[in-house]
Amino acid sequence: MEKKRNRRLKIYIASPYSAATPEEIQRNVDKAIDIGIEVWEKGHYPYIPHLTHYVNARPKCRMNWDDFIEWDRPWIDDCDALLYLGKSEGADKEKEYAELKKKIIFKSLKEIPIILRK
Repeated sequence: MEKKRNRRLKIYIASPYSAATPEEIQRNVDKAIDIGIEVWEKGHYPYIPHLTHYVNARPKCRMNWDDFIEWDRPWIDDCDALLYLGKSEGADKEKEYAELKKKIIFKSLKEIPIILRK
C-alpha cells in the first residue's frame, strides 16, 4: 500500500530523451508525458523536460545537447524531487545534479506517495 502525505511535491521527470531516430525520440517524449500525467494523478506537480523537444522543433530554435542540460538545471533547483526512470547520459547528469542539491530521488512511480487532497 502506498504512503499518503499532505504536501504536494514538484517532481522533475528524468528519463531518456535522445535516440537514434526521430520516431524513437518521439516515443521517449510521449513516455515522459504519460509519466508526468501519472505523477499529476498522484497529486503532485510534474516538470517534464522532454517538452523542450517542441521548443527545439521551432524553425528559429536549434538547441544542442548542452543547451538542453543548461535549460533543465534551474528547474531541478526549483523541484522538491526527481523521478529517475532510465539510464541515459542526460538523465544520469540530471540525477547527479539533483543528488548534489539534496533533492528526493524516486526510482519508480510506486515510490511516489499519493497526497491527501483537500
